Order: sequence, then structure tokens, then C-alpha cells
Amino acid sequence: MKRKILGVVLGLIIILAIAVTTVKLIPKKNENLTTIKLAEVTHSAFYAPMYVAIENGYFKENGINIDLILTSGADKVASAVLSNDVEIGFAGPESAIYVYNGGEEDYLVTFAGLTKRDGQFIVSRKQIENFSLSDLKGKEILSGRLGGMPVLNFQNALKNEGVSESDINMNTSVEFASLSGSFIAGVGDFVNLFEPNASKIEKEGLGYIVGNVGAYSGEVPYTAFYARKSFIDNNNETLINFTKAIEEGLEYVKNHSSEEIAQIILPQFPDISLKDLTTIVDNYKKYDSWLENPFITEESYKNLENIMMDADLLDAYVPYEKLVNNFYHE
Repeated sequence: MKRKILGVVLGLIIILAIAVTTVKLIPKKNENLTTIKLAEVTHSAFYAPMYVAIENGYFKENGINIDLILTSGADKVASAVLSNDVEIGFAGPESAIYVYNGGEEDYLVTFAGLTKRDGQFIVSRKQIENFSLSDLKGKEILSGRLGGMPVLNFQNALKNEGVSESDINMNTSVEFASLSGSFIAGVGDFVNLFEPNASKIEKEGLGYIVGNVGAYSGEVPYTAFYARKSFIDNNNETLINFTKAIEEGLEYVKNHSSEEIAQIILPQFPDISLKDLTTIVDNYKKYDSWLENPFITEESYKNLENIMMDADLLDAYVPYEKLVNNFYHE
């Protein structure tokens, strides 16, 4: 009897040993992937190419696992990168310029772009046919934090259309993340919002989309990816692969319909219907919002600097060759 029990125990031990060995031989999920913490300035279909790269597995195909962290406001994204809470920031490159001019030795270097113009939509409380920026005269508009890309591009749009800032009440006291809620609460006659917030307000009958800031402001490296200089120096291969994934995402949105794009990125927006998301993506396609490839040209970068100088936020051009390191080469 004892021999039988001993035989059963030995058999179980052998089975367990085989099982343990088998588990050890199976690679853990994402075992060979490099995890990158990525802080995004807001979560919007404006960034569809990046979400396509995530949902279609382009990052994983390039050996990267993305840990996407919503960090509202470009200043907060920059702070997250500088404090090493994340490796990569995704926001307006103006924040990297501010950091460099502030004297930070391990400053932020922009290495890839995604969007090439402002993605904000101007939302009005009242429906306005044939809207122009002159319709803002004498009105209050919630435009976001002073010095950030949304406000800078809005100021540039006003300049391009010959509308003086002194003729409107540009409210810059409301935090970026609170713009939609403040407008719904009754603050302001207009508000500048990214999607899906703009369409959500319109769908709920609380406002009307009347214009697009990017259509008035022109092309700049509006939203881009940056990291600490030291991180870039020590992680070239990872960042090259990261940029390849972004390039694939840009290529996809260029060659596919709005509905196909919406179907891919729908998991990123669980509270939006496919129909509504398709409309939103179509709006961004219509206004030619995305770069052809991740390369940031010196000309577009200087356009950004010109806007900053016009707003008295920059005294002279910053060195493009120091603050931009394109891992995608044209």
C-alpha cells in the first residue's frame, strides 16, 4: 500500500516538474517588449494615427509596449518627463522650448511629429451661418492656458484674419481640462475644444461647431513627441522603433477611409458611437490635420517660433539642431 502511495506521489511530483518546466519555457506576455510610459496632453481623435499604431499593434511589432497616461496640459506633460515619471511626452513642442530657455541642462528634445496644425474647433452657444473670426468681436471665448499651443495658434489665427485681441474677451483663466465643463456651466460665448468634446457639446444641444482654428492659423509642428536629452542619447534604437510605429500609423490614416480609421480606434473611445467617431475623424481629415511622416522640418519649427515671438513669449530663435532630433529621415 505504501509503495502504491509512494508511486502516486512520485508520479505527481514528475507531472508538476514537467508542468513547471513547461511554464518556464513559455515566454511571458510582452517579455521581449520595452515598456514606454507615454504622457499624452489630451485624449482626442485628433491623435488618430497614434491610436492606430497602438490598436493595430505597430508599436509591439517594433518591440515596444505603450503605457499611455493622460496628463492634461503641455506644462504638466513636460513636468512628467522632467521628473522621470514618464519617458516620452506628447504635447506641443513649445513646452520643450520653454524648458530649454529656462536653463535645464538635461532639456527636452523633440524627435517625431504627428499633427501639423491646430485641432481645435470653435464652439458657439448660438448657431452662426458663414462664421468668421470677426464674429468674436465683443464676445468672451474660453481659449485655454496662456502660452500653450492652443492659445498661441488661436492668437495667430486672429492675426491672420485681421482681428485684434483687444476686440475680444479672451479668457485664459480656465484650465485646459476644464474648458468643456466651464462652457457647459455657462461661462463664455465661445470655447475652443478638441474632439470629441466639441461634437459632444453639439450633440447635446449645448453649442454649435462653427469653425476650426487650424484652418485659420496654418501649419506648425502642433503636437509632437519629446524626451530628455539623456534618454534620447541612451535609447536611440528604441526611439527609432517608436518613430517607425508612428510612421505606420500616419501611413494608415492617409490611405484609409474615416470609417475604417474609426473602427480601428473605437476601443480608445468607448463612450462614442462608430458613427459619431467617423464624423469626428472625417473632420480632422477634411482639415488636413496630420503630417505625411514624423519628420519635423526646420521651416515648420520656425513658424512655431514666429508665433511665440509675436506673442512676446520668445526673444530669439532657439537652435533647431539642438531641440529637434528627427529619428525619421526624409
